[in-house]
Amino acid sequence: MVDLPEVDELVIATVKKIMPYGAFCALDEYGGRESFLHISEVAPRWIKNIHEFLHEGQSLVAKVHNVIPDKSQVDISIKRVSDSEKKAKQESVRHTRRAEKLFEIAKKHAKSTTDEAFAARRQIIAKYGDLLQAFEGISTEGEAALAGMKIEKGLLKSLVEVAQKSIKKVRAQVRALAEITSYSDRGVEEIRAAFLGVKVPEGSILKIQYLGAPRYQIVLSTEGEYKEANKLLEGIKGHLEGYSKGHNLDFSWKEGVEEEEEG
Repeated sequence: MVDLPEVDELVIATVKKIMPYGAFCALDEYGGRESFLHISEVAPRWIKNIHEFLHEGQSLVAKVHNVIPDKSQVDISIKRVSDSEKKAKQESVRHTRRAEKLFEIAKKHAKSTTDEAFAARRQIIAKYGDLLQAFEGISTEGEAALAGMKIEKGLLKSLVEVAQKSIKKVRAQVRALAEITSYSDRGVEEIRAAFLGVKVPEGSILKIQYLGAPRYQIVLSTEGEYKEANKLLEGIKGHLEGYSKGHNLDFSWKEGVEEEEEG
């Protein structure tokens, strides 16, 4: 049986049949399992004609908002997906598909059998969680990244060659706009102290640009995918919000996502 997604999980759904009250969709990552998108979950406003928003064959980034295991019922929403979540999911899917393609190239070059490739893939995912992280590890560590695994020599060599040739260093860049206002005589010092308390991991680059009171642009660049970068950005937001509450500062936050690659 195909597993069910979890509530609040982001999924890729393909529209299969549109009804006046909603649409039946297939969940691409769950073997085409059926899900339902009610018209009230399509947009934040009232919809007169659902066909203005959906068409058959359309691919959507959706969020699961209800699961009833006994009925195998999955209800999804697209209005609950933020722009940053949509971008992050699309990038994650793109990276996953690329990693799958690289694995197939390695298999083809090594002339491996389906059984050999399946056994190798299973071991790799058990260690790394997904193929993309595995290829990133192989690109820097070579065969050492696959030490202890029973992988056919030809396929092992091919995986290393493909990884070192194809994998580039990826940096995810996330942006946010923070507005912090102080009504104290020491307002400048308090706001400066709030930003000085922000900590990021080694290898990450944090830039804070003053745009004019009370606006500050925050740009965080870090190695890895958007989900890691967004998690760090959420930590920055939490620190600034907590500091602001403790020092009677007005605080607001707005974020967006971008990406850049380094070869």
